[in-house]
Amino acid sequence: MNVAHLNQLLLEASVILLFAVVAVRFSTRSGLPSLLIYLGIGVALGQNGIGVTFNNAELTQVLGYAALVVILAEGGLKTNWREVRPALPAATVLATVGVGISVFVTAAGAHWLVGLDWRTSLLLGAIVSSTDAAAVFSVLRMVPLPHRLTGLLEAESGFNDAPVVILVVAFASTGEPDTWYVLLGTIVAELAIGAAIGLAVGKLGAFAIKHVALPSSGLYPIAVVALTVLAYAGGSLLHGSGFLAVYISAVILGNSKLPHGPAVRGFADGLAWIGQIGMFVLLGLLAAPESMGGAVVPALVIGAVLVFLARPLSVILTLTPFRVPGREQALLSWAGLRGAVPIVLATIPVVSGAHRAGDVFNIVFILVVVFTLLQGPTLPWMARRLKIGEGAMGQDLDIESAPLEKLHGHLLSVSLSPASRMSGVEISELRLPKGAAVTLVVREGNSFVPDKATMLRGGDELLVVTTDEVSEAAERRLRAVDKGGKLAGWLKGR
Repeated sequence: MNVAHLNQLLLEASVILLFAVVAVRFSTRSGLPSLLIYLGIGVALGQNGIGVTFNNAELTQVLGYAALVVILAEGGLKTNWREVRPALPAATVLATVGVGISVFVTAAGAHWLVGLDWRTSLLLGAIVSSTDAAAVFSVLRMVPLPHRLTGLLEAESGFNDAPVVILVVAFASTGEPDTWYVLLGTIVAELAIGAAIGLAVGKLGAFAIKHVALPSSGLYPIAVVALTVLAYAGGSLLHGSGFLAVYISAVILGNSKLPHGPAVRGFADGLAWIGQIGMFVLLGLLAAPESMGGAVVPALVIGAVLVFLARPLSVILTLTPFRVPGREQALLSWAGLRGAVPIVLATIPVVSGAHRAGDVFNIVFILVVVFTLLQGPTLPWMARRLKIGEGAMGQDLDIESAPLEKLHGHLLSVSLSPASRMSGVEISELRLPKGAAVTLVVREGNSFVPDKATMLRGGDELLVVTTDEVSEAAERRLRAVDKGGKLAGWLKGR
């Protein structure tokens, strides 16, 4: 590649990115999942459209893995541990035992209804049984579900990639697959190693970032994202689950009250969007619509078995012991969204030269497109029909903490949501600890210095200065008032 080629490539990439950014606005207004638009861009650029020739499945797989790492990191950084923690046991069982149930029920449908051999059926079942982190994270943030359901779905989508990848690699190998107990032992070992690496990198990384003052605020997002990628690489090189490692490390880092937290999450969000756009466009380029005619009926049959039988059965069998109500189980069954992960996994048999690999890729591609189009836009309607999420709490209070090294203090930037219960509370009624004070209020673009009688409104932005000793206590108090109003914690004191 020379400079002329680079200029051409940059021009094409920037046009695609700008078009994709505009497409996100269209998708949010129409309810059409953005991943379908990106896949459509790739197909339009391909041989059946503009005429770009691309058939490198191995490169697509490698870049798809890289994009999934960034997407999982971004999801983990935005995951609220307080929401996920109560749902962690149920999510873990659903992401492991539930995936196993879904794999075998879907494989049985592919074998008996479509006529595929058992090995190809199991391969298909493994590929499509994992929910997609990018699809789940993006859709759930637009649906006001209770925190326990959001936490369960986010944790499941973050955890279930790991066992599925192991199964797909095993079933896609050209030799004899391992016995079931060897596969089970491999899954347990890789999950344990990945979890250990993720915990170690997350804890040590959070400690280091808190205690090493970096010379520029722009270095904090780079350091955090680098740590999550380190967790993935370390976990994979040690024969563990890199996907589980990156998600766990990101959850720990995202909930460690690191300096410039919103900037870190914004940076990761931008990287995740680039990863999604690039991954879906490549997958669309790799697809060959002219060869998919024979895969339409098998894809619809297998997808119907997956969505209407396998997923609900896995949810019922794994979540009933946790006393999850039936209405919530119905919503969780419908919210098992597929996206890029199954299509990326479908490149594994293509690269390894597995039996009927091309048919598997075509079936997965059509299945994802059709059932994402069916489930994504109808999820809010389903939640309303089941009367789930009505009156759900708004988003958590957004607090960015920046250390004031020489002054031995912290500057908290606080953004109130329109639904915050801090609205109508006077500054004095916040009852912040001694050593913390609200120094500035920004309201509708105008800033002013408040007094004790100033009444806050939804949508306000506050600057709160605290000493090092009381910064965490001040943040806890602000979050408590945001959720419970001015009487929050009254009986327990500050």
